[in-house]
Amino acid sequence: MARKEVGDLSIPREIADSLCSCGGLEGLVDHLPPDDLFEHMREWYQACADPVRLKILSLLMVQPFCVCVIKAVVKMADSKLSYHLTILKKAGMIEGEQQGNYIIYQITPNARKFLEGELRRYESE
Repeated sequence: MARKEVGDLSIPREIADSLCSCGGLEGLVDHLPPDDLFEHMREWYQACADPVRLKILSLLMVQPFCVCVIKAVVKMADSKLSYHLTILKKAGMIEGEQQGNYIIYQITPNARKFLEGELRRYESE
């Protein structure tokens, strides 16, 4: 297989030729999303890495709820539930609004779109 030098790299000629069609290494890098998007995605995937948090998000897809309803569904102690809600809030996936003595949690619009897309992807498999 013929190789071609691209900068300090020696890569197969077919790949080097196709790399030239997108502007070389610099052009390829320009096609990548910004690093802060990757960081944001990492935060969301980490927040979704726990089944309890996925259950909370799925529950909030139905409608906003107070902690007492979320607690009844996920069946866990207040401190553990608070931990999971904090992770989801820090990731920007849920927000809470004080209403009287209660905080009503709802899924954010971007998190709703994200979760709907993920659910569609898994349902189609």
